[in-house]
Amino acid sequence: MANKDRNKRSARKARAEERARVEAAQAASVTPAQKAAQEKQAAKEAKAAAKQERKAEKKPGLFRRLRNYLGDVRSEMRRVVWPSKEELRSYSVAIIIMLIVFGVVIWLVDSGIVAVLVGFTGLRG
Repeated sequence: MANKDRNKRSARKARAEERARVEAAQAASVTPAQKAAQEKQAAKEAKAAAKQERKAEKKPGLFRRLRNYLGDVRSEMRRVVWPSKEELRSYSVAIIIMLIVFGVVIWLVDSGIVAVLVGFTGLRG
């Protein structure tokens, strides 16, 4: 780890310790009336936070969901790596060849099954 990172981390740690020391000193010098006011304020903030959380849990409207969806589609489409013309041509040729090969294989299997059934049952002829 670089010295710079270590120095930043130790400075953050020192600031956090100083903040904790100052808060402890303030908490020790608080009068009962101030403490009650602080508790009341904390309860009010907790209630507001709970209300905000409930509001955040609500399902967004149709247009908001559609907008989010289209934004996600747009960002994904930017990540797509499109094939070049040569790659597209070679892929297309490979697919056409495979379709022909599988078509011939299926035709042969079908003809074989029909020949076996005709020979076994004698339906033709």
